[in-house]
Amino acid sequence: MTIALLSTADELHARVRGGRRAVVMTMGALHEGHATLIRTARKIAGDGEVVVTVFVNPLQFGAGEDLDRYPRTLDADVKIAEQAGADAVFAPAVDEVYPGGEPQVRVSAGPMGERLEGATRPGHFDGMLTVVAKLLHLTRPDVALFGQKDAQQVALVRRMVRDLNFGVEIVGVPTVREADGLALSSRNRYLSAAERRTALALSQALFAGSDRHAAQEALRARAREVPATHARAEALSAIGESRAAADTHAVAKADPGGPAAVRAAARLVLDDAARLGPPLVLDYLALVDPSDFTEVPDDHTGEAVLAVAARVGTTRLIDNIPLTFGAAS
Repeated sequence: MTIALLSTADELHARVRGGRRAVVMTMGALHEGHATLIRTARKIAGDGEVVVTVFVNPLQFGAGEDLDRYPRTLDADVKIAEQAGADAVFAPAVDEVYPGGEPQVRVSAGPMGERLEGATRPGHFDGMLTVVAKLLHLTRPDVALFGQKDAQQVALVRRMVRDLNFGVEIVGVPTVREADGLALSSRNRYLSAAERRTALALSQALFAGSDRHAAQEALRARAREVPATHARAEALSAIGESRAAADTHAVAKADPGGPAAVRAAARLVLDDAARLGPPLVLDYLALVDPSDFTEVPDDHTGEAVLAVAARVGTTRLIDNIPLTFGAAS
């Protein structure tokens, strides 16, 4: 069946519903990352319905940001959505979403909305949550899917849904990357060839931090399995494993400093990129607790998010990667 293109809530509400409705919210300019979200929604909805919203929300853009030049490619978006398995695209005009002009009553993102992206873009998350709340009411889904590339956004949407008792399930879908590691983003199209080479430092920094983390976790696991005694080190050396023995002994003796080492490994890559031409201009590098986006302490155990934001030329990019720090026992 041909995909439906809808522009009003009345058109959407008139559709006969059967099974679960899964919604993917976008600002358009769809790419493979969005297509992955839609395909995941299709699996979740089964015989139900997948609705993709396309709405460039003016409340999310601050002074000097790229609202006017944000790409509008609705015809191409509809084709991508259809190929990925969507049943309908809901592309309302601004006055359909905000019929009385900019809303006087808005959703506040609270303290989490003032950190990282919120500190750089004041008011951004209030605008994002306000439109997500409105679109949830307009589309009435059973489940809504968001990309983990915008990890702070996903965390805030989950918090809003929980705190304000929205009857919807929120699903985060892992970041989709291009072959060279760059996270897919509608803003990638703004990058020149030289700027794109510099922009690769974002994902490279995250991978460096992740590699450092994996190495530390492996060493800690080894140290927990066998006590790093002097006799153990001598025994390992005797069979040609002196490096392993030294690593085990060092990890067992070291203070828990995993997060600091992860940050340092990522920072080295970003510092190098700052000397490239064109340079990478770092906004922030943070290793945070995904529940509230505060920096994790050096003795942190459990889930964390290593997040980065930077400008290359006039384009601002974000990326992140999830990590889990094991409990030392």
